[in-house]
Amino acid sequence: MSLKKGLVLGFFAAAAVAIPLAGQARVYVDVDVAPPPPRVVVVPEPRVGYVWAPGYWAWRGHRHVWVNGYWVRERRGYTWEPHRWVEREGRWRFEEGRWRR
Repeated sequence: MSLKKGLVLGFFAAAAVAIPLAGQARVYVDVDVAPPPPRVVVVPEPRVGYVWAPGYWAWRGHRHVWVNGYWVRERRGYTWEPHRWVEREGRWRFEEGRWRR
């Protein structure tokens, strides 16, 4: 095998290992400002094979910004936990929505 082919193969092998790890990375946002109450939104009619992820307040720059709800493809055997803000010691932490077994 030539050196060039070996380097290319090594690159793809390393990328194949790194991609699953990056997909599991979590980023937390802690702020001192509590999010506003959730907006009252009419949930659309159910779609076969999808779960409704309700809207939430995201922290953008220096303020909360509303993000509309959206459909997420269903995963059998899992339930969708929506995005949420959790208070810890007077600060607010945003937790991304996720699938839970």
